[in-house]
Amino acid sequence: MESTPKARVLGGLLDHGGDEGGCAERGFGTIVLLHGLMGRGRTWQRQIPWLRRYGRVYTYDAAFHRGADLVGAPTAVDLSTERFVADIAEALTWIDRGPVALIGHSMGGLHAWCTAAAYPELVGALVVEDMAPDFRGQTTGTWAPWFESWPERFGDLDEAVAHFGPVAGRYFYEAFDDGRLHGSIPVWAAIAEEWGGRDFWTQWESVSAPSLLIEAEYSVTPAGQMRQMAQRNPHAAYLSVPGAGHLIHDDAPEVFRGAVEAFLSRVRPV
Repeated sequence: MESTPKARVLGGLLDHGGDEGGCAERGFGTIVLLHGLMGRGRTWQRQIPWLRRYGRVYTYDAAFHRGADLVGAPTAVDLSTERFVADIAEALTWIDRGPVALIGHSMGGLHAWCTAAAYPELVGALVVEDMAPDFRGQTTGTWAPWFESWPERFGDLDEAVAHFGPVAGRYFYEAFDDGRLHGSIPVWAAIAEEWGGRDFWTQWESVSAPSLLIEAEYSVTPAGQMRQMAQRNPHAAYLSVPGAGHLIHDDAPEVFRGAVEAFLSRVRPV
């Protein structure tokens, strides 16, 4: 089994090392992994070893997903997509490694393409996993009963798996702090609530970096939108993964790995 060296902490980033020349001929040798809503950088741990062959790998913990920065009142802070994009751009500027490949799951996918749109000089390639630009009309109000069913603390991985299922249970438990939430549910709900009131087609259509869109058969995205994304941006390719749920990278890991490896092996930044 592939191993990952001990990560080095750099603010919201974790530096996992890797082949710094892995993508040098394509203009970037750095890969940054962006997690989904309620996730965390360490949920990418099974992908880090093989990604290190393609460049130096960083995971990134978004604000309000780091445990220590819990807040109780979402109205007291900026939770806009633009805020998260500015955070990512600041982190990429700080590491100063040239244009990077951003791989983003769900919320991380949205933040990845919005970063590429706003700061094209920082992003050389994109992988967007199971995220779409337009959730208008949807609301997080139906989340409450699900969250209320959670215990205050999951005693171990088996308890989380029993509650969420094998894929999501492992994902959540890895993100938690000693079995407890690493963020604030009202804040997370407020982040997602923004998506129900606006769309991000303009940002997507302005992305000039080569992009790979990967959609689960059992996707959380509105039907047909990810295919439409590929049709509306000439730099994008699309892949649907039969049988996979929202966490494609863990639900269909070999398919995800094959698609991403093939993409990273052939892309050229514009």
